[in-house]
Amino acid sequence: TMILKPSEECPTCAAIFAEILDAAGVPAGVFNLVQGDGPGVGVALTVHPDVDMVSFTGSTRAGIQIAKNAADTVKRVHQELGGKSAQIFLPDRVEAAYTAAMGVCLAHAGQGCVLGTRIFVPQDRKAEVLEGMKASMAYAKIGDSTDPTTTMGPVISEAQVGRCERYVRLAVEAGATVVSGGKRADRPGFFFEPTILDVPDNKNPSAQDEIFGPVVSVIGYRDVEHAIEMANDTSLGLSGYVFGKDARQALDVAKRIRTGTINVNAFFASANSSSGGVKMSGIGRERGVEGIRAFQDVQVMNLG
Repeated sequence: TMILKPSEECPTCAAIFAEILDAAGVPAGVFNLVQGDGPGVGVALTVHPDVDMVSFTGSTRAGIQIAKNAADTVKRVHQELGGKSAQIFLPDRVEAAYTAAMGVCLAHAGQGCVLGTRIFVPQDRKAEVLEGMKASMAYAKIGDSTDPTTTMGPVISEAQVGRCERYVRLAVEAGATVVSGGKRADRPGFFFEPTILDVPDNKNPSAQDEIFGPVVSVIGYRDVEHAIEMANDTSLGLSGYVFGKDARQALDVAKRIRTGTINVNAFFASANSSSGGVKMSGIGRERGVEGIRAFQDVQVMNLG
């Protein structure tokens, strides 16, 4: 049996899911939907002795608190937490970086934990890449998500708009330059412009912290070793991307990135392929055989 508590900021999808399961004939009590906030309902679920396992998807900050809550009853915790994924464009495939920023910003307005928000390109071609990115962003249309011509909708809340504003400000104070966007969109609602930042180094706040909005940091590297070093210079490790025409070189680079999932010339997710984080990006794996095993108990029975 399971209990689902969705985020209080987006409860509707879970309610529709519960209705579908009920219509499909799932017996009462097998699936249970509980709405509420994290400090109240969330804490109650994570500390209750009758809950055997907690599976959480969300921020690293909340994940740390959940792990502490679960410790008193020694329950299992499975977590998919924050990410600050790197996209490394090797010298033989730099032109592919032109649309990288657009791909991040237009995917759920940048609100995706596996999105490659740190974009690494050769330093001597960085200006060229930034021009290409800025040109590609001209196709972005901010608007109502129900409008079929819209390519980017709002972020989830006013607080998230404020977070985007704060990190752009911190980035600029630390030496970054706003190439495009960088501010709240001129329209009612929780809209933030798709933003490209020219970032001087990987120590910049915009490169170290998960913003969870349409903001990308473009960072130049001296050579491939430098790119790998910066990609691994983070407390997070959820996903990552390596692009290169020389597939062998791209694969060799990918093997050296410390992250739970790495994509080589691809972005792939499948019900049969597991994913999850290392370091402060989580514990365990979702989907695939590993994802099913996380929810199973093993009982050893010896017969004499």
